[in-house]
Amino acid sequence: MSRIDELFERTRSEGRAALVGYLPAGFPDLATSKDAVRALVEGGVDLVEVGLPYSDPVMDGPTVQAAAEQALTAGFRVPDVFEVVRAVAEAGAVPVVMTYWNPVERYGVDRFAADLAAAGGAGLITPDLIPDEAQEWEAASRSHGLDRTYLVAPSSTDARLAMTAESASGFIYAAAVMGVTGVREQSSTLAPTLVARLREVTDKPVGVGIGVSNGTQAHEVAAFADAVIVGSAIVRCLLDAADHASGIDAVRELARELRAGVERS
Repeated sequence: MSRIDELFERTRSEGRAALVGYLPAGFPDLATSKDAVRALVEGGVDLVEVGLPYSDPVMDGPTVQAAAEQALTAGFRVPDVFEVVRAVAEAGAVPVVMTYWNPVERYGVDRFAADLAAAGGAGLITPDLIPDEAQEWEAASRSHGLDRTYLVAPSSTDARLAMTAESASGFIYAAAVMGVTGVREQSSTLAPTLVARLREVTDKPVGVGIGVSNGTQAHEVAAFADAVIVGSAIVRCLLDAADHASGIDAVRELARELRAGVERS
């Protein structure tokens, strides 16, 4: 049983959804990003997605793109992501890396997997890598004891859902809307249907992301999903902050609000 499996076993026994928070490594600089992921854990996040900043983030909306640009401008390099992963693990949460495939391929797939495992990482979320093309990652992840999280969308066919669910481990990432990441005023009406379709082909945990920004929306998603995933709203806490301390405080307080949302009866 992997650490992610253990996490979902625990949250299910507690009668709640897991809370997943996303922040890019090195944003707005490496030291601040480590402080920020610690604040997420202090606020109640169970699993932290550590984003790997990339120059061509085709799935990301303007908020995450702006954060990635800041990180790259500040000098982010791929090995920095493992420092942030280590900070999450030391703070007591489960860390995974969310990354486009090109940086992993350029770094070396087995080398990346080995370094991620050594830093305390539990797996990888790959928004642009589909199971059909993931043979090298499949081998490396199994060799180093890492989980494989793939994405599905409302447009995915039933056959694609079944194949993705079979290949995934840890959890399946259900993108709640068609389009790029970002804060939305209302939760997606497509998400419950997508999760229900997944339930027909797998009993693996399903996390729902894209658009959740507050405790009310987190509560709505927690009613039908195994995990609530929040990214842009957390990133915005740092983008909008007047200084380091206020940004870290804002991240912690949002995490607390979101955790209260997933725990409401």
